[in-house]
Amino acid sequence: MKLKSIVNLIFEAIIVLTLASSVGYAAQGDTLATVKARGKLLCTGHNGSYYGFAEIDDKGAWRGLDVELCKALATTIFGTPDKLEIVPVSWAQRFPALKSGDIDAIIKVTGWTQSRDTDVGVQFSMPYFLGITQLIAHKETGAKEAKDLAGGTICVAGGTSTEQQVTSYFKDLKVDVKMVTYENTNEMEASYYANRCDGLAGWGPNLAIRKSKAKDPDAQILLPDKLALEPQSIAVRQGDDQWLDVINWMLSALLTAEQYGVTQENVDEIRKNPPNPVVGRLLGVTPGVGKRLGLDDDWAYNVIKKVGNYKEIYDRTLGDKSPYKYPRGINALWNQGGVLYPMIFD
Repeated sequence: MKLKSIVNLIFEAIIVLTLASSVGYAAQGDTLATVKARGKLLCTGHNGSYYGFAEIDDKGAWRGLDVELCKALATTIFGTPDKLEIVPVSWAQRFPALKSGDIDAIIKVTGWTQSRDTDVGVQFSMPYFLGITQLIAHKETGAKEAKDLAGGTICVAGGTSTEQQVTSYFKDLKVDVKMVTYENTNEMEASYYANRCDGLAGWGPNLAIRKSKAKDPDAQILLPDKLALEPQSIAVRQGDDQWLDVINWMLSALLTAEQYGVTQENVDEIRKNPPNPVVGRLLGVTPGVGKRLGLDDDWAYNVIKKVGNYKEIYDRTLGDKSPYKYPRGINALWNQGGVLYPMIFD
């Protein structure tokens, strides 16, 4: 082979390797550019239905709090929720799928823990939901709060953090209860509804959903006690700071809109005459809110117009306008008795 041909082959190989490296880098460090070039957002669903967060209705459409946040993120980038593909993944698949580039973000009730933040190779957004460990009880027990279950029995999943949380909580209350543990959650739920236990411990939203699907939902009461909580955040690949900024400000836009009463219905009217500079910047009336993120200035306006503010999303997926009627509680805004708050649009 001639020397010139060998040189050309080497040069071509270098180009191929460089391009491959660039594609890999885009998947790891420039997700926004990758998503824009692809023309759609790849976001997590569930391998089935995870009620209230990622579920499929009788028409085959995805809905739920996490799905709505996927729609909001797609709208942030493209101005419409239509450029979104929901990718069904299991709990175990979510982190490998993110790292491989099969999805662009994990929006799947994912707890922000130290090991995930350090060992798994992901980074997290500001929390968008606080998952609380709670109890439901049979109304016939007369219980209004956890201490009223003194001397009773509690169904709980054995060998879990929930079991530890329940044990510690009742110990702190100085209340004696009998723990009945189960390896199978379906058996646990069946035992509770067969009145083998006075109370059932679990993740608050799941309890509210189980209650709504019970034969007699009104015969169960969700107790107000908060045994423990875990922040749920959106996970992205490590080192993708611009993408994380986009996600954090998307969440802040939803909360800011709720804080100032900007809704799907009134956003057009408010945009004509913003009540304060923050809302003016939020809705793109004052330029700059998009350019800093690599987006159009009307991105937040589009999100509110086409998806709604945080309250509107919550109400139709988990809250009063959903089948589950799960109260906002600690997930309300800071000025409404909760702990959620937006960052400041300056």
